[in-house]
Amino acid sequence: MPDFSPQELAAQLKSGLLSFPVTHFTDDLRFDEARYREHLSWLSEYPVAGLFAAGGTGEGFSLTPAEIDQVVRAAVGEVGGRLPVVAPATGGTANAVAQAQAAEAAGADGLLLMPPYLTEAGQAGLIEHVTAVCRSTGLGVIVYSRANAVLNDRSVEILADRNETLVGFKDGVGDIENLTRIYAGVGDRLAYIGGLPTAETFALPLLQLGMSTYSSAIFNFVPRFALDFYADVRAQNRDAVYRRVREFLIPYLDIRDRMKGYAVSIVKAGLTAVGRPAGPVRPPLQNLTDGELAELTALINKIS
Repeated sequence: MPDFSPQELAAQLKSGLLSFPVTHFTDDLRFDEARYREHLSWLSEYPVAGLFAAGGTGEGFSLTPAEIDQVVRAAVGEVGGRLPVVAPATGGTANAVAQAQAAEAAGADGLLLMPPYLTEAGQAGLIEHVTAVCRSTGLGVIVYSRANAVLNDRSVEILADRNETLVGFKDGVGDIENLTRIYAGVGDRLAYIGGLPTAETFALPLLQLGMSTYSSAIFNFVPRFALDFYADVRAQNRDAVYRRVREFLIPYLDIRDRMKGYAVSIVKAGLTAVGRPAGPVRPPLQNLTDGELAELTALINKIS
């Protein structure tokens, strides 16, 4: 049984910063469960509102279904009961339903429903896809609107009305008009999560659209900075937010934007920089160069 009902999960996730941990690999790219658990134990010492296992920052797209199950079970075993653990549901509808049911069996508290793999679909098809996953378990579901699965305001209203267990909307697009329409139509029925890469960059303006939280990748390696930044956002302390943007986020983004996929790779490099290596990224992602790692290390040292 999950430790959080769908409604309890939504309330909890809205209350604080969200952790999206990397997935640790050995040098030969096998899942390193011992070091992953050690990492989660460290992160759980900090006051975050939830942990999303095998998400985008966790390279969930490169894991097999069996590996996803292993990662989710490790997360539940390490932090379950202290933090809600949200597991991924990925791929087409049948695969997403199977993963959702596996996550429930593993003891996860909720689901992050990723876009379907390698296909486009209309709004009616996306509604059926999300509904099928919502009805396959009793877990709370957060739908991730991005890429080939961008939900419009009417679709979100229909889904919220049809599915009691749909409790969250994670945005990976940043379309201000669509977000305004969604919040105007659904209001506080859902928890809203910022999900653009390096979500801190957009956190302050999106707070005005009902997004009280976001997925923090940098929390993996600079947890105190990430939490302080989040506190400044919630307090709407513009001076403090933009000071931190200037001193860390903009130069960080400059490194991240040098290569497609670096949004994940730079997080693992950050862990190497702080002496908590998580192993390499899996192909098709690429690791940062030695020079870029040195540049990132110097940047982190400035704020440590």
